[in-house]
Amino acid sequence: MQPRRAIIISKLFHFCRQALSAKEHIDAHSATVGTLDEPVIIPRSEHGISRSQFSPNALKVLYRLKDGGFEAYLVGGCVRDLLLGLQPKDFDVVTNATPEQVKKLFRNCRLIGRRFRLAHIVFGREIIEVATMRGHHEAQDSKNNVSQSSEHGQLLRDNVYGTIDEDAERRDFTINALYYSIKDFCIYDYANGVAAIKGRRIELIGDPETRYREDPVRMLRAIRFATKLDMSISSATAKPITELADLLAHIPPARLFEECLKLFLGGKAEANFHALRQYGLFKYLFPALDKLLDANPGGQEERFIAQMFANTDVRINGDKKVTPAFIFAALLWFPLLERCQLLMQRDQLPHFEALAAAMNQILSENAQHVAVPKRFTLGARDIWHIQHRFDKRGGQRAYCLSQQPRFKAAYDFMLLLVDSGQEDLKELADWWSAYLNADVNGQKMMVKALGGNNRPRRRRRSGGSRNRNKPKGESQ
Repeated sequence: MQPRRAIIISKLFHFCRQALSAKEHIDAHSATVGTLDEPVIIPRSEHGISRSQFSPNALKVLYRLKDGGFEAYLVGGCVRDLLLGLQPKDFDVVTNATPEQVKKLFRNCRLIGRRFRLAHIVFGREIIEVATMRGHHEAQDSKNNVSQSSEHGQLLRDNVYGTIDEDAERRDFTINALYYSIKDFCIYDYANGVAAIKGRRIELIGDPETRYREDPVRMLRAIRFATKLDMSISSATAKPITELADLLAHIPPARLFEECLKLFLGGKAEANFHALRQYGLFKYLFPALDKLLDANPGGQEERFIAQMFANTDVRINGDKKVTPAFIFAALLWFPLLERCQLLMQRDQLPHFEALAAAMNQILSENAQHVAVPKRFTLGARDIWHIQHRFDKRGGQRAYCLSQQPRFKAAYDFMLLLVDSGQEDLKELADWWSAYLNADVNGQKMMVKALGGNNRPRRRRRSGGSRNRNKPKGESQ
C-alpha cells in the first residue's frame, strides 16, 4: 500500500505543477497581448461594412493608391467605429507607399510631422490622413528609416517603415489593429480586435509598460476610448498607469492641449475628468487645481468642475458649440482666486492689481503643462474680469456690460458658481437673470430701483480744483 500511496502523491504533485505552469502561462498571456501569427480575415458578407458608409474622398485616396500599384487600407478608429455602428469622424489610410510616393500621386497633398512623417490629402475642409506602414525600430536597413528614443523610452522620431504585419504590431490598442482592404473588401484583424470589441475591452498590444513609455499619451487615449466607447480598461492595461503617470511631464504642452480638447470636447468630459483623477493623470495637466481638489474632497471646487463638464457634455451631445476658453477659465478659476488672495496678503497689493498679476502667473505656470493658445486665454481673461463687474450696475453700466462679447459666457459662469454652492452670488445672479428677461423699460426700472449704492460716481469737472484754490475776491 505504501508504494501505491507514494505513486499517487507523486502524480498529484506532478498535476499541481502542470496546473501552476498553465496558470502562469495564462497570466503571462493576459498581461501581454500580442498580434496573431496570421490575421483573422473577415469577408464582406460577415462584417456588414459597406463602402457607402465611407467618405467619398477616402475612397478616392484608396483607389488611387491601389491603381498606383500600392497596398491601401482603411485602418484604426474608422473601422472600429463602423463595426460598433457609429459614424466615424475621420477616415485614416495606411499604405506601403512612402510619404514622398504618396505626394507624387496627389497634387493636393502636404507632408507633415517630425516624430512620424504623414501625408495629408486635402479636400476642402476634409483631410484624409495617409500613413506609411510602420516597422520595428531595429529594422533600420535604409537611410530613410529613422528612429530615436529618449532616456525614458519615449519615441522622439519614428520614421521606420515596414510591412502590414509589423504595422499591426506597432498599433497601440487591439481595437485599432483592424484593416479594411479596398482590394477584396475584407477586414484583417491582427490582434483579436473584433473579440475585444465584443467583450467591451480596451487592451494594449504588447507589454503595457513598454508601450506607455514609448508614448505616454497612450494613457490618456486609453481613458478616452474607454469612456467614448463605453468599454472597460483591462486590468493589465490599467495597472501601470498610476505608476507611469509622471511620464506625461515629458510630453510637449502643445500636444497635451490637443489631447485635452479630445478629452473635454467629445461628449464624455465628466467621465474623463473622474477617470483622470482616479488614475493620477489630472495633476500632470492641471497641477494647481488638482492640489485644491485633494485638499477639499467633494468641496465646491470639485462640484464646480464636475458640473461644468456635465453641462459641457449636454451641449456637445446637443450639437451646440462650446468654447475652450470657458473650459479653461473654469479649470483655472480656483487657483486664480487662491493666488490673488496670496498676492493681496503677502505683497499688500490692491485687489485689481493682485487679480491682474494672478492671471498672468496662473496662465504662465499652467502653460508649462498645457499650452493653451492665446485666443483662448484672452477669452478666459474676459470671463474672469466680468465676474468682478457684475455688481457694478448703476447708470448705463448694466446695459454696457450686457453688450460685451463674452458677457453670455461670463453670465453662465456665474450661474455655475451659484449651482456649485456659492450662495453669496445667488441674489446677484437672480437680479441679472431678471434683467436679461425684462424689456427695455423693465431694465431701466430695475437699475433705478438699485438706489444710490450702485450709482456711478460723477466725474469732477476739470478746473474745479483750480477754482477752489483761487483766493477769495479774485475775479474769474
